[in-house]
Amino acid sequence: MLMTAAFVLALLAGSNDAAVAQPKKFKIYLSLSFSGDAWLSEAANIVKALAATPPYDKQVELKEVISGMDPQKQISDYESMIASGADAIISMPVSTTALNRTIRRGCDKGVVFMMFELTSLEPCTYNVSTLTSGFGENSAQELVNLINGKGNVFVVRLIPGFIADVRHYNGAMSVFRRYPRIKTFEYYGNATDETVQAETSKALAAHPDVDAIWSTAGESGAVKALLASGRQKLVPMTGEASNGFRLALADPKLQARGLRGVSSGGTPATAGYAFKLLMEMLTKQRNKASVPHYVEYPLPWVPADKVKICTGDRFANGCNAFPKSKVQDSFFDEVFNPAILPELSLTSALDGKPTPGARIQKLTNPIVAAPREPGITCDRCTPPPDLYHLTKVKATAKP
Repeated sequence: MLMTAAFVLALLAGSNDAAVAQPKKFKIYLSLSFSGDAWLSEAANIVKALAATPPYDKQVELKEVISGMDPQKQISDYESMIASGADAIISMPVSTTALNRTIRRGCDKGVVFMMFELTSLEPCTYNVSTLTSGFGENSAQELVNLINGKGNVFVVRLIPGFIADVRHYNGAMSVFRRYPRIKTFEYYGNATDETVQAETSKALAAHPDVDAIWSTAGESGAVKALLASGRQKLVPMTGEASNGFRLALADPKLQARGLRGVSSGGTPATAGYAFKLLMEMLTKQRNKASVPHYVEYPLPWVPADKVKICTGDRFANGCNAFPKSKVQDSFFDEVFNPAILPELSLTSALDGKPTPGARIQKLTNPIVAAPREPGITCDRCTPPPDLYHLTKVKATAKP
């Protein structure tokens, strides 16, 4: 009888252990194409921070893998992740097409692929990106308006062959070519402040009569080149969302010397949005069938007169830039979005750590399907006739 009682107690204890046992965590891999870049470091950090924020901290086992710029290496890494039993892979793919066969095999095994900013043309993937949101054409039109449709314009491109460079450049040139009195001078900045500064300095020496600068990432370097040139008169500029650029646009002394423009561009926040969307799909809070395979992230848009310096460690009360003492010039301010990523703060973007006291908030923003665009959201498809239509600015300068 005593043995029977002991046996029952053991069963009850085992039942209690099972009742409190933690559910199996989702095995998710963060697959990056390269590292060391400020933009991508922030993107990776906010994914890590979100994964460590309740309740995700009890639901996710996150592993980071950096493959480099070789598609074969990322293919090999994807295959290893699939073989290890990955539930999902969130990734910035090195190619829109080279990885497709491996991705397809993973999808067939139940792995969910979620890409951010750069896209995959394999139909089973999910993608969150600003690429189709019109940075090139909108920023170019803003610049054209500022110089009244005429003058010499430096066009600072990203990385040769990079899909983001192609899309931004094509959008910008669709505007510049409508103005015969605008002459463009192109060079690559490789998306770094240092290279953009060096190349802009060379361009200024060859063409000191420049009237405006249209830049992609690294635009803070273009500002530094202008200031280092010794010229008193500055020129209008458009660029992406580096903190150094936004501080320059908001500087009354630089404004008095002629610096005007708008800060926009691709954002590391696409990684955070993609991760939250992925988690809502994995935890069945959101039906996969309701999620477009290509989601368009809203284009950030901060004109010079709308730059507001934050007093705290996150975007609040309409602020959108930080004091120089808090972050480097290359820091991408648009890593934050209070409507989509309220959980994040500077400690998230800089260190990959969760914001103390934060909890994951469900996505409530409308999910916008990206338009069909060859090379970005579809392969051999016909683009819409208004592919480069303006959404943030109206054309006020006459051709």
